[in-house]
Amino acid sequence: MGLGPGARDLTAPRAVAELRRASVVVGLDQYVDQVRDLLRPGTRILTSGLGQEEERARTAVEEARTGAAVALIGSGDAGVYAMASPALDFAGPDIDVVGVPGITAAVSASNLLGAPLGHDHAYISLSDLHTPWEAIERRVRAAAEGDFTVCFYNPRSRKRDWQLPRALEILAEHRPATTPVGHVHNASRDGEHITMTTLEEMLAGGVDAVDMFTVVLVGSSASRAVAGRFVTPRGYTWKG
Repeated sequence: MGLGPGARDLTAPRAVAELRRASVVVGLDQYVDQVRDLLRPGTRILTSGLGQEEERARTAVEEARTGAAVALIGSGDAGVYAMASPALDFAGPDIDVVGVPGITAAVSASNLLGAPLGHDHAYISLSDLHTPWEAIERRVRAAAEGDFTVCFYNPRSRKRDWQLPRALEILAEHRPATTPVGHVHNASRDGEHITMTTLEEMLAGGVDAVDMFTVVLVGSSASRAVAGRFVTPRGYTWKG
């Protein structure tokens, strides 16, 4: 299950119910800390740190095989850049699986910015830890040529500071310099910060404000700023 972007009132009621049913909770330590107050007394908690996703997935499946009700938790939605896919890689037909939808960082950031995802869009992670940069760049170019609004996950870290500018350069080959760009740091969490800017301004140094806790949304050629809000039209004309 995904716990949503961070704020408790953005965690799905179904996720809360499943947490209270669980006898074992498996997750990243910081996410477990978010929900300790929701767990039943005696719930067994198995935590691990960043970079140990495969270990968490295997642990959850092994615990489920013993007959335990296991909650494998993460942020956002479990099926979007999260724990559902590695866990389901290990879970055979002997495991009953319940997937609980969660609000993603992209959806949370989109609502804070306006309506940037109002028409076709693509999510692309810029982390080349598990995906070669050549494959990521091909996907960025395809999204640029297809004129999708693009949401970048894992956009920039201290060690990976050139990938976001390169991705923006590719998008700039296919859309105006004035294309709206929004980025949100810590969406729905303490320290939330919302920025509305343009593709041109991002390429002129705006990427410096972006880190791994930021979601970056770049508009299509049809996107625009309306009253300070980021809007992508739905693609047809309203008739009344």
